[in-house]
Amino acid sequence: MNYLIYRCDCGRVLYSKETTKTKKCTCGKTLNVKKRRILKIAQSSTQATETVQQMQEEIYGGSIFRTANEL
Repeated sequence: MNYLIYRCDCGRVLYSKETTKTKKCTCGKTLNVKKRRILKIAQSSTQATETVQQMQEEIYGGSIFRTANEL
């Protein structure tokens, strides 16, 4: 199963299974996955999660993904 990585209009990087038709972003917008520009494709959900985290950090700078004990 492949995972598609794409961006919402608000700038957030998202991922979903390639069979997903729509996805709701945290900003509230519902996206038609098939009409989004695909930035990357991941082979597993773990790889997709890591890729999204890296892309978000590149966009917004710094390490924004931390566990509670790192705060």
